[in-house]
Amino acid sequence: MSRIPLSKNYNHTIYACYIGYITQAIINNFAPLLFLTFQSSYQISLDKIALLVTVNFGFQLCVDALAARFVDRIGYRPAIIGAHITAAAGLVGLAVLPELLPDPYIGLICAILLYAMGSGLIEVLVSPIVEACPTERKEAAMSILHSFYCWGHVFVVLASTLFFTLFGIENWKYLAILWALIPFLNIFYFARVPIAPLVAEGESTPIRQLVKSRLFWIFFVLMICSGASEQGMSQWASAFAEAGLHVSKTVGDLAGPCAFAVFMGLSRALYGKFSEKLPLRSFMAGSGILCVASYLLASLSPNPVLSLVGCTLCGLSVGIMWPGTFSLAAKEMPRGGTAMFALYALAGDLGCASGPGLVGAVSERLGENLKVGILAAIVFPLLLLLGLVALRTVTRTKNNVRK
Repeated sequence: MSRIPLSKNYNHTIYACYIGYITQAIINNFAPLLFLTFQSSYQISLDKIALLVTVNFGFQLCVDALAARFVDRIGYRPAIIGAHITAAAGLVGLAVLPELLPDPYIGLICAILLYAMGSGLIEVLVSPIVEACPTERKEAAMSILHSFYCWGHVFVVLASTLFFTLFGIENWKYLAILWALIPFLNIFYFARVPIAPLVAEGESTPIRQLVKSRLFWIFFVLMICSGASEQGMSQWASAFAEAGLHVSKTVGDLAGPCAFAVFMGLSRALYGKFSEKLPLRSFMAGSGILCVASYLLASLSPNPVLSLVGCTLCGLSVGIMWPGTFSLAAKEMPRGGTAMFALYALAGDLGCASGPGLVGAVSERLGENLKVGILAAIVFPLLLLLGLVALRTVTRTKNNVRK
């Protein structure tokens, strides 16, 4: 460990951002493990349970949009500390508010709104904070940063499953409070680490000018396709495993979304390690082709095990898409500033909503045929590949004009 003081050591800034992504993984993946418990304990219907997911991601979208305007005004440090305060408060509220309020469902909604605010701000802030750190190999740093969301997802599923096995799922409120300790302690970490400005004051590109750029919209589409390619498979992986292999929910969770997250994390970690030898655009194009192949294998294979292999390979293929798009955007539009990262986080979250939505809608329309629904979502990695071609064309033209 370096002897540089904590207040001047940017390695600690990066570590705090890692914990920030683990916090976001807790927020997005803990409550879904309890949906059936909420239904039985609070007599909440399944349609209201499904609405909890919409509230979480819908409010994160609102925060993404608003953050583009207010984060630069209040500063990164107050904003990221505030994000962790609301994240911790929301997780504690998940355990406490349903018991305090007359309607437990309103208590759940209030808790989710609190931690969704934290999650939305974390998504907007941690990438530009790491991008602004005076370190080398930015693309590698961004890829490794985003891998911690995957490791957090795996950790939440495994640790929560172990807790429920040892202490019973009826004690889930204690686990919610334990999970809240992670963002709570990270408040004090972020209060001490150095945070550099992404762009010098007054030099960031205004939003109006950003949205007039062809490059901006190409990256916006790439972010939508990245989120949709990832979540289109991830959100349905458990149901896919249960239906195809006829296994229990626990085994389905481990074979489906948990395996998906492991391979997505491996993809990001491996690129982080070998980024100097792997051109980012070429790696993203190869990942897009693998993603198309994995969607085809999952949806068209007559063998359930091979279909599950397709799900797992999809995790490997989508790993670089989100952080890679962030890195390319930061390189091609260096004065985009916080507003650019916020708008791209918004685009990514739109993709995270539209991918699973398309799979579900097509599946339901065609007799609850999940394979056909997943096949329909192949449109997203195909669009991503077209977006990379468009990016290459525009940047070549831009470079030729400079010459």
